Amino acid sequence: MPELCRFLGIVIRMFAEPTGPHHRPHFHAYCRDASVVIAIDSIETLEGGLDRKEQRLTEAWAELHQAELLEDWNLLQAGQLPKPIAPLQ
Repeated sequence: MPELCRFLGIVIRMFAEPTGPHHRPHFHAYCRDASVVIAIDSIETLEGGLDRKEQRLTEAWAELHQAELLEDWNLLQAGQLPKPIAPLQ
């Protein structure tokens, strides 16, 4: 699963769906032992969750980079490598 970004202990990853996209465009965020799946279009949690602070940081980052996340989703589904996305500063 390609890593798109890493900031403040949070790792953002996305992967291609091998038989074609069956889910809404989304990404995965990991921090310590927790993980969350977030929809790109609405920046809403689809599954899991992080601690409150990390969840808010992840959602804020996603809002800032929503267009880039969607572009990376489309690249991966087309069999191409995603582009790295800038971290929160």
